[in-house]
Amino acid sequence: MVNGQCSIIKVGGKIVEEPESLQRLLDDFVAIKGPKVLVHGGGRSATKIAAQLGIESQMVNGRRITDADMLRVVTMVYGGLVNKNIVAGLQARGVNAVGLTGADMNVILSDKRPVKDIDYGFVGDVKQVDGAQLANLLQAGIVPVMAPLTHDGRGNLLNTNADTIAAETAKGLAPYFDVTLIYCFEKKGVLRDEADDDSVIPTITPQQFKELVEQGVVQGGMIPKLENAFQAIDAGVKQVVITAANAIDGQQGTLICNPPILNCKQ
Repeated sequence: MVNGQCSIIKVGGKIVEEPESLQRLLDDFVAIKGPKVLVHGGGRSATKIAAQLGIESQMVNGRRITDADMLRVVTMVYGGLVNKNIVAGLQARGVNAVGLTGADMNVILSDKRPVKDIDYGFVGDVKQVDGAQLANLLQAGIVPVMAPLTHDGRGNLLNTNADTIAAETAKGLAPYFDVTLIYCFEKKGVLRDEADDDSVIPTITPQQFKELVEQGVVQGGMIPKLENAFQAIDAGVKQVVITAANAIDGQQGTLICNPPILNCKQ
């Protein structure tokens, strides 16, 4: 049963880690109508606090190697410092928010990533999202604030990519709402010309995505981001928007969708 619109906003660590940008984000987030979920990162804070504790941060292709010591740090930072600052800020604005990791209410269960070429340590690949539990919270007027941590069901927390948390949460809620997933990053959207911040591509359908990759317009890290977006749509998410942090209402940026969504043209 679909219960109207739901927005899932994913914001990077930089936005939520700096006081000024966090306040702007929270003001914008509160203004979004209807049920909503906020998914956040916090990597810069984790790196900084790890260094203060004498723990070296190791990154491979933008992914954090998470040994036992680093897992303690990211648990403190993501599930504690960053998450609770956001929750407190929302409560101050009259929004009844609850901070969650995947372990809370068993909402996101993961498997520890198998060792192949690289041992990522305590990193989770999402196996299951309890969309019904999250839908119950939303229908009760509670706003989940999701930290990028999951668990394996055997007592172990796992560091999990925030983009993945957002996409899997969107998929989990798709049976209950018309879900719009909004990814916020440093650009205004997917750009036709990397050197021109105003060259935003307004919509991308599966066919256009294929053409943009063949033309070399979409390349590098944007390819997996868009692949994840289309996977979310294939799993029932209504649309995905890639936009800037100051446009989290989803009215600007690049709309990723399958026709015949309004304004989605083949």
